Amino acid sequence: MTHFSRTALLTYGLFGLPLALVALPIYVLVPQFYAASFGLSLSVIGSLLLVARVLDAFIDPVLGLWIDRTKVRQGYGRFILLALPFLIAGYLALFHPPQLGTTPLLWWFGASLLLVYAGFSLATIAHNSWGAALSQQRGERARLTAMREGCALVGVVLAAAVPALAGLSFLSLLFVATLVLAAFVLVRFAPRPSLQESTTPVALADWMTPLRNRAFRWLLAVFAANGIAAAIPATLFLFFAADRMQLANYAGLFLVLYFVAAACALPLWVALAARIGEAWSWLASMLLAVAAFIWVLQLDAGALVGFAVICVVSGAALGADLALPPALLAGVIAAAGHSGQREGAYFGAWSWMTKMNLALAAGIALPLLDYLGYTPGSDSAAGITALGIGYAVVPCVLKCLAALLLWRAPLKNL
Repeated sequence: MTHFSRTALLTYGLFGLPLALVALPIYVLVPQFYAASFGLSLSVIGSLLLVARVLDAFIDPVLGLWIDRTKVRQGYGRFILLALPFLIAGYLALFHPPQLGTTPLLWWFGASLLLVYAGFSLATIAHNSWGAALSQQRGERARLTAMREGCALVGVVLAAAVPALAGLSFLSLLFVATLVLAAFVLVRFAPRPSLQESTTPVALADWMTPLRNRAFRWLLAVFAANGIAAAIPATLFLFFAADRMQLANYAGLFLVLYFVAAACALPLWVALAARIGEAWSWLASMLLAVAAFIWVLQLDAGALVGFAVICVVSGAALGADLALPPALLAGVIAAAGHSGQREGAYFGAWSWMTKMNLALAAGIALPLLDYLGYTPGSDSAAGITALGIGYAVVPCVLKCLAALLLWRAPLKNL
């Protein structure tokens, strides 16, 4: 049995930090940034995010197949390095646009999103496939994903705190510096998986291979319901903290508490998964999240401590959402006999679903709130009520659906 040292785990997982520095700002900061700084409506922003995500998502299976076809000769590091210029150029363009009129700005916004999404897709699929190919042992695969997601959570906390403390320009500088450093550490020092040529040549039609796997279809359905449940409140968080809770000045603190709690809980979820399995541990985290989050609507405006407590408990549940599903996916790949051969195809489909979750959250929740009469900064009773339902009730219903699917899914013995 392979047991990776903490140093080896860190050299692999560190790359998750800069990826988080780009992921969180896109789906949490971008809506408010373009609404407040440029006066774009929530419907326009949400629609652009949806279109860009959908267009980007459909290249993910192709990227996965491309990785599978060439990884044995080139290794995963080549794809990481190819992704860097797309990530850097797209990020800087997105958060530092020139002075433009409304129509040119919309084109700039859309093009910047597609550029950064392309780099993020390639880097994420290659990095996740690298980890899945390193080990298929139940305890070890959870350690690998936990280290990667733990580093990502550090990036998330930085992404949440730095804009308020030092501004977006410093966050951009931090992103570029950590991206280059973490990529160097990964490519130069991280353990290499044992890769093998597929028993059959990889063809374009093989993007369907994961979907022919019954266990993967179940896992993907659970991941979709749970992912949308998490993405909706993430998209609406800044609006809810400002207009429903009247605690806009503490939004950064709440995000830090949420993600620090997730990071602190990671070792506990890994330990629990080693004892009872990733599936049962993930199910427990879903029930914990619902039990904590449903109470948010009972809070009065200005309830600083109460909202902070809910952020901490729901953040602890998030730790399982981050570490356990990819570990389960590694188990699904191993059970199908595809380890070292088809990780790219599986994580291409996985990345597609991740983006669809975020796209649906932004593309549905933001225009719906706009339609129901919610306007950022407004104190309209109807608008605030709609915001509360969108932020808390809908995610809890979806989280319960995910728990039911996971309870029925054939994933307990992986």
